Amino acid sequence: MSEAAGPPRTVAVWCPDWPVTAALQSSDGGGAGSRGFHGSDADRPVAVLSANRVIACSHPARRAGVTRGLRRREAQARCPELLVLNRDELAEARLFEPVVAAVESLAPGVEVSRPGLAAVGARGPSRYFGSENAVIGALARELGDVVPDALIGIADGPFAAEQAARRGVIVPAGQSAGFLADLAVETLGDPDLADLLRRLGIRRLSQFAELPARDVLARFGPVGAWAHRQAQGRDARPIAARAPGVDFSVRLDFEPALARVDTVAFSARTLVEDFIATLAAHGLACTCLELTLQTDNGEEAVRRWRHTGVLSAIDVLDRIRWQVEGWLHGSRGARDSALAQGSAIGGDPSPGGPSAGITLLRLAPIETVPTGAHQQALWGGMGAQDERAHRALARVQTLLGHGSVLTAVVNGGRDPLQRTQLVAWGDDRAPVKSPDEPWPGQLPAPAPTVLLDPPTPARVLDDAGRAVLVTARGAVPVPPARLSVDGAAFVAITGWAGPWPVEEHWWHGLTGGPGDRQPAADLSVLPARRFRFQLVDVRGQAYLALCSSGPDAVTPTWSIEGIYD
Repeated sequence: MSEAAGPPRTVAVWCPDWPVTAALQSSDGGGAGSRGFHGSDADRPVAVLSANRVIACSHPARRAGVTRGLRRREAQARCPELLVLNRDELAEARLFEPVVAAVESLAPGVEVSRPGLAAVGARGPSRYFGSENAVIGALARELGDVVPDALIGIADGPFAAEQAARRGVIVPAGQSAGFLADLAVETLGDPDLADLLRRLGIRRLSQFAELPARDVLARFGPVGAWAHRQAQGRDARPIAARAPGVDFSVRLDFEPALARVDTVAFSARTLVEDFIATLAAHGLACTCLELTLQTDNGEEAVRRWRHTGVLSAIDVLDRIRWQVEGWLHGSRGARDSALAQGSAIGGDPSPGGPSAGITLLRLAPIETVPTGAHQQALWGGMGAQDERAHRALARVQTLLGHGSVLTAVVNGGRDPLQRTQLVAWGDDRAPVKSPDEPWPGQLPAPAPTVLLDPPTPARVLDDAGRAVLVTARGAVPVPPARLSVDGAAFVAITGWAGPWPVEEHWWHGLTGGPGDRQPAADLSVLPARRFRFQLVDVRGQAYLALCSSGPDAVTPTWSIEGIYD
């Protein structure tokens, strides 16, 4: 489409707070059609966390002051009754599958930007139904039984259509720029760019749109130029996006047919790596791809996946898992997601789901950009740098042994050291002990970001300069006032929490055999009582401290086990 013709009319379907909806249904065991979150949970403040930061929260949580980007501790401080859930990306994709299928039943060619947001061209549906208002009505009826609170909007281009969907309006053709003018720069979806624009005094999209395009490109680069086009209501697609000049599509045939999510993803790893490497060799990176799955019975599932940046091999594998998971179990709402990991496809086919194993996987790039148009976040390189880094790690393992490259996994346990498990690169990251099981005496969240092994000696004094004591009943007669870590100068303590007793290995110091539980006569051999504290000094630095005291409770020993970010 030429620049003069303007961006195409686009219909966007947006499900508010989709990570919250998916996390609630996943934790409740509900399916895609379950409406449990519209009942008692509708008035409960909920936040979904990833990497210890809030990525989504419910409306009651926002009313209480919880916002995206907050750390767990600050979010719970603002809203003590906040229900905190971990993000489940597989559940988000699986539960969003019926929404995509409902839209696709009325208009083919649905693009999924992310679970919770889908878009489709408005030209064909509006001609078929007679008007854009009729398209909205037809979609609302189709989505009513799947996700009642979905919002639908129509505007020029996907970006303006997303903003229209968030407000549930239809923006007349040619008026997207005026519609976007009063929106904050944060709607562009780039926190770093929005922060820079605010520091320059630019707070609204209209102010950003008025800047000359040449100056924006020179000052902010390709990403800023793309955002500038969004603010002008012109086009939300990546700059220089084009259909590849050669056929970069790849396919993989499975013989025999595969019936497990993890098996399909594992088998496709080499294909995906070659797919990304081939594009990188031609100076291209994929921003939107089409993923096709076929079964032995001729059933087919086709989805288009768009990414805000460029798709790495890990991103493509994630989307393969999401689509397979959604296809297998998206229409079996009450089925548990774990079934996809361990059960066959056939035997109990459900409406809309496959009745046989997967025999074909095809990847086709829909839109590509030059490798310099986006910067990779993980390694700081361009194009195929991520893939080269992964291959380098595999090479290190080949030279130095399988256990030479380790990655951390959250394990079950009571203290942070017990909850840290290191596994070899490429191995199954399943924990030895489930972190979801109840662990009496477990340290409350959040966990410290830095663990000290061995712990660092410390001194904790009260206002009178005496060592802080903890009684046998876990009471603190005089609160801590000053802290010295590893012999450094004392600093004032402005906040503290605890103590939390550490009641483990209580049998140490007892005499007799396994059936003899009588205490030893010499109390000095009894184990020390241990209590954990959270301490915050005047500089804002937070620590996880351990206080150990003998039976006399007058000779405490303090140490620092962890540091909070």
